[in-house]
Amino acid sequence: MKRKLHKMMTGLRNKTVILVLGVLALTVAAFAAVSAYQSRTLTRIVGDTRVEQQQALSQISRETMHAILTNTMMQTVSLQAKVANNDFAEVVNDIHMLQSMAEGIWKDRDSVRPTRIDPPDPALDGKPSVMALCEAGVDVGKSEYLGILGNLSSPMLAMLVNSDKVESCYIGLADGTHITAHDQTLAKLDENGRPLPFPVRQRPWYKGALQADGLYFTGLEADAFTGELMVTCSIPVKVDGKLIGVAGIDIVMQSMRDFVNASDGSSSVVFVLNGEGEVVVSSEKDGIFSPSGGSQAVDLRTLGYPELAAFVNQALTQETELELITIGDKQFYAAGAFMPTVGWAVVSVVEKELTDQPEKNLLMAYDQINDRASAEFQQSSGHTERTAVLIVAAVFLLSILAALYGSGRIVRPLREMTATIIDSGKTGRLFEMKDSYRTGDEIQVLAESFDDLSKKTKKYIEDITDITKEKERVNTELNMANQIQISMLPHIFPAFPNRKEFDIYASMNPAKEVGGDFYDFFLLDEDHLCMVIADVSGKGVPAALFMMVTKAILKNNAMMGKPVGEILAMTNDTICSNNKMEMFVTVWIGILEISTGRITAANAGHEYPAICQDGAFTLLKDRHGFVIGGMEGMRYVEYEIRLKPGDRVFFYTDGVPEATDAENRMFGTERMLEALNREQNAPPEKVLENVKRAVDAFVNDAEQFDDLTMLCVEYQGPDAAENGRKR
Repeated sequence: MKRKLHKMMTGLRNKTVILVLGVLALTVAAFAAVSAYQSRTLTRIVGDTRVEQQQALSQISRETMHAILTNTMMQTVSLQAKVANNDFAEVVNDIHMLQSMAEGIWKDRDSVRPTRIDPPDPALDGKPSVMALCEAGVDVGKSEYLGILGNLSSPMLAMLVNSDKVESCYIGLADGTHITAHDQTLAKLDENGRPLPFPVRQRPWYKGALQADGLYFTGLEADAFTGELMVTCSIPVKVDGKLIGVAGIDIVMQSMRDFVNASDGSSSVVFVLNGEGEVVVSSEKDGIFSPSGGSQAVDLRTLGYPELAAFVNQALTQETELELITIGDKQFYAAGAFMPTVGWAVVSVVEKELTDQPEKNLLMAYDQINDRASAEFQQSSGHTERTAVLIVAAVFLLSILAALYGSGRIVRPLREMTATIIDSGKTGRLFEMKDSYRTGDEIQVLAESFDDLSKKTKKYIEDITDITKEKERVNTELNMANQIQISMLPHIFPAFPNRKEFDIYASMNPAKEVGGDFYDFFLLDEDHLCMVIADVSGKGVPAALFMMVTKAILKNNAMMGKPVGEILAMTNDTICSNNKMEMFVTVWIGILEISTGRITAANAGHEYPAICQDGAFTLLKDRHGFVIGGMEGMRYVEYEIRLKPGDRVFFYTDGVPEATDAENRMFGTERMLEALNREQNAPPEKVLENVKRAVDAFVNDAEQFDDLTMLCVEYQGPDAAENGRKR
């Protein structure tokens, strides 16, 4: 009995049948339990899911609204701040021009004929004109300034007519008189047609400019005649320390008003703050963000709202992020952009409750849809249960028949396949496809896969063996090429231990196994040291070969005693004569006359050298010639560098300033100069070490794409040689 039971439980076919029957039996039993349990748990699951979905919808809605607010509000205020800043910059240029003309004409007053300036003419109302005003008790005819500065009438009219930013321009004079260019004359006359007194020296723009002793912008101030609120830019006019007056321009803020008014009726409030934290222009008519001027102007930072005060302080110094601030019992999203020319800011705010409304509407619609879906589900659940019972019974019967039939077909070819695989493992023979495996199903696919895998494995082993041999050969040759390239460059330091007149050091770090950069230095005779640094186009082995050829040609021409310009020209012609690959090389070459410190140099499209004289490295922007190998017949201009004892010159390839970090930012010449000047009296070797360390720290883990080659020479002078011999 025990043997029969064991036989029934073993074998894939029997196990398959038993498994199917067991699963079906468990399915039927579980179905009854699940059906009973389903009604109790379904309500809980739906409820929990509903809460989670509401939370997800709420979070997504808030994040989406925050992203929209961030993009729209920040971009809007940033763009308008730039536009308004440009408008103010134009006005600043105009006020400086008016100041300069006034100071200039007063300096030359002895050679200038006074011009009469008439009081406001009612016939000219609505037309740009220049007119004279004065304070009560001041006689215009006795002004020592008005007649001289009246010669500025034409420029002031031109400034008024030609600029859409200028409402009026004027100069308030130190004796209480006033010359102005404006198109409104009636407002400046009383009912009898006499000019109204104008308290020039009491106006905010006059006193503010004197107090600032420079450029000054008022807040919103009422015009003395029309009462219209406006902003004035003013600046003192002084000659030889004497105050002549104050020049002013009333600013037309139409573009800013148009921008602010465009938001009127929307959910957000847009306004402009001046440097004192006062609202100058706003889309809000009533409230803390509404504009006010003069003595009624209020600094928003003094209203007792700490978060608002902190935001205003930030907006008046820089462009802000989207901030959530609390004002009283309400919360607002706010974004601001700074206008550096005038020290103002454009601000946009929107009440958080308004931005939360879409989220509330979305959740309400979701609840309605969910309620309808729950009702429909309850109606169909009973029908589903009855249908499921019938389906399970049918599946149970069909599964028994299918298991009996299918397991027989599956087991037979699998047994044969298993035996073949075991034999292959023992004998090493390849697995081969047989007709018995061609079942037209996954068994055939499995057999074909084993057959294909067996063949590919053999081929793969053969290929890997060949590739490994070839890779080892290439790596060996590249390592040898790298050693050969290094050995061709001067690499033993100190290079000239017996020469105390100068110290020289160089290094090259190729981006690949071999590089296209090179440097060289050698004595032409006892008093002349030739120095070369170059960068070949391209990388790798081709660039290295081209480098070695160019280096040899340059040195041969230099050893012939030719001038540096002729050395480059001869090298260029030689390279161009057989440059089928159309490669080129940038070269800097210089010959140091050791006894005098004079360097005769020429530059063929290479980087500017850096020279240290008087304690700091700076770029020496020499004249560039065309690259070597680019075009035959080129000529190269020579120039001289005069070195004093202690001076140093640093040469490099573009791999230094163009080294990039993981964010694709370049190292640049500014960082290079900072590294060069890190130690004022560092010897050449230390100079290169400082630059290399700075580049490595900047690049960090980013891949090096270009060769890094540097050379530095320090001139000590002939006295150093004498001192060295004495020692």
